[in-house]
Amino acid sequence: MSILFFCPRWGQEDTSWDIFLNRAKLSGYNGIEASLPPAEIEKAEMLAGLAKYDLKLIGQHWETVEPDFKKHYKEFEVRLRNLAAANPLFINSQTGKDYYSFEQNNNLISLAKDVAKETGVAIIHETHRGKFSFAAHITKQYLENLPGLRITLDISHWCNTAETLLDDQREAVDLAISRTDHIHARVGFAEGPQVTDPRDPAYNDALQFHLSCWDKILKLKKADKKEITITPEFGPYPYMMNLPFTKQPVTNQWDVNEYMMNFLRERYRV
Repeated sequence: MSILFFCPRWGQEDTSWDIFLNRAKLSGYNGIEASLPPAEIEKAEMLAGLAKYDLKLIGQHWETVEPDFKKHYKEFEVRLRNLAAANPLFINSQTGKDYYSFEQNNNLISLAKDVAKETGVAIIHETHRGKFSFAAHITKQYLENLPGLRITLDISHWCNTAETLLDDQREAVDLAISRTDHIHARVGFAEGPQVTDPRDPAYNDALQFHLSCWDKILKLKKADKKEITITPEFGPYPYMMNLPFTKQPVTNQWDVNEYMMNFLRERYRV
């Protein structure tokens, strides 16, 4: 089993692509996770930079936020096909809406399956607040009814949604773990989707819960001799704030994500 680590573009949007990609390479990442720039010139710069620094790409879809379902459906397809054309390793999609019906969200998941089949680029679906997969118990229903559904597990969102470390939803968590192909290594807790610093002993219980989930995923992948991808995805302001309603970060986003990558490399000996 091999583990590939990806650097999030999120929080680094104001950095030029060359500087960002060079820094990701020097830090030891295997690639980046990012959406495509809308401007063709910048998109070409990004793709050229990936080749220059020999970095892989996980395509990230998050931009489709249109509330009207028919418009959402059409926009979703356009964005997925655009991402697939960049030939990423796979696409990680924040799919649907928490207020869409099961049928509507299932139509979007089916559309993604069709696009994946036509393009040859796998599409998996991230557990995320505001999307079809916003909560453990809801995602469980989709996983039980859609046996081919594969996910990116960012379980920090579920901790925040449920306001627990999900001790009372082990069946849902275990099912999600069994269907995970990609990990967002961010630590959430009962009162937020992201602790200010995973190195802070005050958040050790939350860290240990997340590690227990990631350990199980890695154990399954090792048994199947499959590759696993991990994106440390601690985000920028307002997540790393000092006090509510201030813009003073407690930690540096890049440093925390780099720390988490190296921590997990040591933990899993890769």
